[in-house]
Order: sequence, then C-alpha cells, then structure tokens
Amino acid sequence: MSSATYTFKGIDPNGAPTRGEVQGESSAQVAAQLRGRGFTVVEISRKRMAYTLQDIRDLYTPVGSRDLTVMARQMATMVSSGLSLLRALYVLEEQTESPKLARTIVAVRQDVETGFALSQAMSKHPAVFSDLFVSMVAAGEAGGNLEEVLERLANQLEKDDHLKRTVRSAMVYPTLIGCFALAVLVAMVTLIVPVFAGIFKNLHGQLPALTKVLMAVSNAFRSEWYIFVIVPIALAWGFRAAKRTDRGQLVWDRIKLNFPMRIGEIVRKVAIARFARTLATLTSAGVPILQALEITAKTTGNRVIADPLAEVAERVKDGESLAVPLERSGVFPKIVTQMLAVGEETGNLDEMLHKLADFYDDEVETMLKALTSIIEPVMMLVVGAIVGLVVIAMYLPMFDVYNLVK
Repeated sequence: MSSATYTFKGIDPNGAPTRGEVQGESSAQVAAQLRGRGFTVVEISRKRMAYTLQDIRDLYTPVGSRDLTVMARQMATMVSSGLSLLRALYVLEEQTESPKLARTIVAVRQDVETGFALSQAMSKHPAVFSDLFVSMVAAGEAGGNLEEVLERLANQLEKDDHLKRTVRSAMVYPTLIGCFALAVLVAMVTLIVPVFAGIFKNLHGQLPALTKVLMAVSNAFRSEWYIFVIVPIALAWGFRAAKRTDRGQLVWDRIKLNFPMRIGEIVRKVAIARFARTLATLTSAGVPILQALEITAKTTGNRVIADPLAEVAERVKDGESLAVPLERSGVFPKIVTQMLAVGEETGNLDEMLHKLADFYDDEVETMLKALTSIIEPVMMLVVGAIVGLVVIAMYLPMFDVYNLVK
C-alpha cells in the first residue's frame, strides 16, 4: 500500500493541543503511530494533494548549496548558543533567502513539533536534503554533538561548492569563444555566402568542390533552417535520455575519464576529491563506515569510481581494511590507497582523508588553470580556421575568374 499524507489534531504528551501532518499507509496506521509517541488523537483526515504553480516550480528549482551551507552554519551557531531546535528552525524559516528552502524548513519544523527527530523530518525531502546531509544530522543527534556535526557539514558543503564554482569558471571563456565561433559561422553562411553565390551563378562555370559544399550548406540553412534547430535538440534529448539509463550513465562516465587534453584526468581528480572529503566528513561525525561508503558512492559523480565502492564495503564488512580493497579495485591512484593505509595504521583515517581531499582540490585548480591557458589559443585557432575556410571557399573561384568569364 502506498504512503499518503494525513493531517491530525490531538493532544501532545505534555497535554498541549497540537496539529500536524504525518505520512502513513492508512488513518488507522497513523493513529497507532501517534499513540505510540504519546499523543491523544482527536481527528485524522487524509490531506488532499492540490498541486499549485509553486509546487510545479519547486520541482525544477533546486536549492543551492550556498543556501544549505548558510542554513547548516546558522543552525550550528544557534544550537551551540543554547537555542532549542524548534526555535532555531523558526528563525531559519524566516531568514533563509531561498523560498523553496523556507517552505521545506516549515515542513521540517512541523514534523519536529509532532515528535519526529530532525533527521527523520529532513529525510522526507530528498530533493533538498541529500543522504549526506541527513546522515550527518542523524549522527549528530545520536552522538549529542549536533552543533559540531552541522559545522563540519557546512564546511563540507562550502568546499564542494567552491570546487563546482572553480570548474564552472574555468569553462566560461571556452564556452563564450565557442558561441562566438558558431555565431560567426551562421552570419557568414546566411549573409555573406549568398552574395557570392549570386555572383558565381552568372559566371556559368565549374566551381571548386569546397565552394559548392559551402553554397549547398548556405542554401539548406536558409531554406530548411528548422532542421538545424530540430536535429541538435533531438540529439541533446536523446543524449540526456541515454544518460538516464544505467548502462548509458556508466558508458558516459567512462568516456568522461578518457577525454583528451587532460580533461579526463581532471574529472577523475574531482571525483576522488569528493570521495575523500565526503568519507572524512561522515566518519569524523560518527557515521558507521559501511553506511559512510554507501553515501560516499552517491556523491562522487562518476559511476566508474562509485561502483567499486560497493565491493569495497563488502570486503570491509568481512574484516578487511579499507585501503586493501580500494587498491584492488584499480580505480584509485596509488597515493590514495597508500595514504589511507597509513591513516588506518596510525588511527588518523579522518585526518588523512581530509589531507587527500585538500591535495586533490589543489591539483584540480592547478590543472584547470593550465587547461584554460591551453584552450584559449586553441579556441582562437578554431575560430580563425572557420572564418578562413569560408573566405577561401568564396575566393577560390576568383583565381579562375578569367576562365569563367570566357
């Protein structure tokens, strides 16, 4: 039976009237759940799901990592200052700049008021709070050090966001140059080539093959322009649909790791940096190693690196150390497995993982700067080649213009 949302009115264990929402399979199951938590149930009704425009917008508006970072840091500060969890949630829902996150915090606060643990309430909103976020909060609740865990979580989110922004900023210039090259090509094909085509038409001679091809492309672009719009969109849609499949995602992740110009190496280092920092954050917060490996596999962003972690978890469950099965997987560089082995031997695994993450973050930044310096002249050469090709195609017939006139 599928789960549904039920609203209820009742009296809490302290004798105060209360109301809220609970997920359950039936009203009887919800009533039993509430009575088990000490509530006296007065009324239960199934909530009608009316989807508004805001609900639809929320589906396509992700909460930014910066908003989650600020939320985690503010909550850590308020809890460490002695504010109750409910009071902290009230403050957060009023202060957060993200409307979607504010509405989510309201729902979390209502669940906490009805007796749910904070991690349980957050787990109902997987689109906002990741497995990493929920597991860290659960570990903090279990260990009684929620404020410390939230501070670590904020640092983790901050580092992840910095890494993403570094990669994005490195791709801005090449993307702009690529768009410029495309715009130049379209302008020349639609505006300049037709002028030359009219001249060549009156010469009644044999044109060079390159000129013929360019004129054919120009005619097709002007008369059947919709094909040049529909085909790229269809290819992009097909590519995204293929990526959503299990095999398609795995194939694409393998391709990313083998991109030329050291792009594949950067992708691998980004994934390893995420692996090391996420695992360090989870284990230092007290999350069991098997659960930490499961969550970490979901955050690496690459199946080729994430899939072997399931086998690593099985080997760790059987009593092996972490470094040995990681080395056997053949996915992680020698430096990673060696440093983890030292960390396990000395009892400083968390610290060693943090050092690995910092090392690979620095490596990614250095390689991105080097890649950008290489891509800039390459892109300029590409733009020059495109313009030069069109110019040559248009002026090749001029070399035979006297023969064409005769």
